Amino acid sequence: MPTEISRFERQRDLVPLETLSQIPATVIGVGAIGRQVAIQLAAIGVRQIQLIDFDVVELTNVTTQGYFQVDIGHRKVDATASHLVRIDPTIEITTVPDRFRPTTPIGDAVFVCVDSITTRAAIWRAISDRVTFFSDGRMLGETLRILTVTDEVAREPYSRSLFPQAEAQPGTCTSRSTIYAATIAAGLITHQFTRWLRKLPTDQDITFNLLASELVTTT
Repeated sequence: MPTEISRFERQRDLVPLETLSQIPATVIGVGAIGRQVAIQLAAIGVRQIQLIDFDVVELTNVTTQGYFQVDIGHRKVDATASHLVRIDPTIEITTVPDRFRPTTPIGDAVFVCVDSITTRAAIWRAISDRVTFFSDGRMLGETLRILTVTDEVAREPYSRSLFPQAEAQPGTCTSRSTIYAATIAAGLITHQFTRWLRKLPTDQDITFNLLASELVTTT
């Protein structure tokens, strides 16, 4: 049995590998949620992954974002790319050690994992008409929110979620964060992606309060 078929054997009924291998993915922000999303995408078989982030790894990122001690001081995109290559050295990885720019080329699937509502709004304005799958992961402490856009119906609700930064809940995902919450958020995002790949309905809005064990979804 070929090595590639053997590797994906246990997910073959859940993730359509042929479709997945043709879709380039862009992860904007490889902090708490974004790094975990990138790792999961590489693990399930995405063949082209673009990483965009201007930041470097700090000591606290080892605990909250899953980086390694040896990554401290290195660019997050480079450290994450190195990790993805260890999963599969044949993945085509593009790193952009900078903030997202409106002129930045993107993949067909975009995963936005940034801290600022203002930044999210700017990204959405720049790419909303040139992306086929879009997911936005948000986290504050143990409360997660995943918003996904895969059709015209979901565009307006997502746009309404981009309220002014002054109205945002105080704090960012870097100020109150845990690796387990980030991993759960990334899993929910990747699940929406695989649902879309299988032409199944996706959830426009998922809010998961871990502390209260409360899950609310909007389809």
